[in-house]
Amino acid sequence: MKRNLAFIAFLVCVISSAQNASDVLRYSSENLNGTARYQGMSGAFGALGGDLSALNSNPAGAAVFNNHKITFSGSLYNTDNSVNYGGRDTSSSNNQLEINQAGGVFVFKNTNTEAPWKKLSLALNYDILESFDDNIYASGRTNEGIDNYFLDFAEGVPFGDITLRENEFLEDAYLDIGANQGFGDQQAFLGYYGGIIDPAVMDNANTSYIKTADYNTVNQEFSRISSGYSSKFSLSAASQYKERLYIGASLNFHSLIYNKYDEFTETGYNADSEIQRTTFDNKLFTEGSGFSMNLGAIARVNDYVRVGASYQSPTWYRIQDELSQRVSSDLADENISFINFNLVNAFPTYTLKTPAKLMGSLALVFGKNGLLSFDYGYQDMSKAKLGPSNDANFAAVNTDISNELGDITTLRLGGEYRIEQFSLRAGYRFEGSPYKDGNIVGDLQGISGGVGYDFGRSRLDFAISSSERSTATYLFDTGINTPAIVDARNTNAILSYTINF
Repeated sequence: MKRNLAFIAFLVCVISSAQNASDVLRYSSENLNGTARYQGMSGAFGALGGDLSALNSNPAGAAVFNNHKITFSGSLYNTDNSVNYGGRDTSSSNNQLEINQAGGVFVFKNTNTEAPWKKLSLALNYDILESFDDNIYASGRTNEGIDNYFLDFAEGVPFGDITLRENEFLEDAYLDIGANQGFGDQQAFLGYYGGIIDPAVMDNANTSYIKTADYNTVNQEFSRISSGYSSKFSLSAASQYKERLYIGASLNFHSLIYNKYDEFTETGYNADSEIQRTTFDNKLFTEGSGFSMNLGAIARVNDYVRVGASYQSPTWYRIQDELSQRVSSDLADENISFINFNLVNAFPTYTLKTPAKLMGSLALVFGKNGLLSFDYGYQDMSKAKLGPSNDANFAAVNTDISNELGDITTLRLGGEYRIEQFSLRAGYRFEGSPYKDGNIVGDLQGISGGVGYDFGRSRLDFAISSSERSTATYLFDTGINTPAIVDARNTNAILSYTINF
């Protein structure tokens, strides 16, 4: 009897098998992006304001503007990755050009000069918070074959649950098992019909499995091409009270799109192995939307010193994943090619709550000659939560997040020096590892520099920002425990144009 055919299968089991702390960090991260002035000073704007991207740090900065402004920014993103895997070094790079910021602020001054509230500023701004465009290539020799991935899922699964029924097509069974039995059983099915694993005993009640390839070590090649972005559209309102205080708030609407395409090839088995080549490719598409709020204040202690404080609420996301796969080997079923990227597994929508952020800021302003600014940020990533909360699988992942992730401390230092119409800028930033042990993701360090020219009614700004971070990237969520060590250098070149009116 044939299983019910579903072209798009809704995997009711376990998104937890596809979600982990690394995925949560990806969708929670906010890299240094925005206007060229903001990036030129490494984003140290929490006590300054007067820049549209600075409203991401502290919405009170909208009240610092003295007149209407519109700013547009474009960036050239470059990523260079040096990868060590299985004792071999490889490298890859990626370039991407896009509009990363657009927005405007409108300032309404109080005509009553005796009133304590001096003005109201309303701002709209769009920023790309994180670019997911990347390219990683790893090649090396290890003693952990891809069969370990499938064995991890297959162990404990009755063999009869992952075999074809009478007159059933392979692709139909693949989708149906995913929809009705879960992601784990589906991967066990792929491993068996891909010729990579076999039951220990050819019996429907069997729950133990063995590998089919013979090897001591294997050659593995892995390529990951990713694209997409995380963005935020903000509606901000801020006001100035007397001459010393600015307060503001923002409503933020988030969106994310993430595409990941993985290609994996394994060779180098023993000469008498029936399998001499295995491939396993995965294609993931993720999209989501979210909401957050910001509150902030800036105080002018005197003519030289400003202090700022801001709070960003948790971001509440709703996210959906779609996964396609294909597998092949010398022992694969002759119809295995029918399981390909045309078959889409659509997971149920799930939620992600990112932790709140706190920031304290200090700035020294030297009249019209220049300034120095310092920001300190804090976020407890162990508070991130996947949901729904009543799902036992997500509860397990949330426990892992709580145990593995910790506090993120962010330090930003920036300066600007003005020479008539010219402005020279530089900055430094540090972001601590989000992992408690600091081993999977290392600390981030970055520097930046920029220049601007004020035409009077408009301004042109240019900046270059560069950062470095090391990451232990696992090829699969389970089975292969040897990570690829990725040393990534990200460089952004940003050009912004601002119009005053």
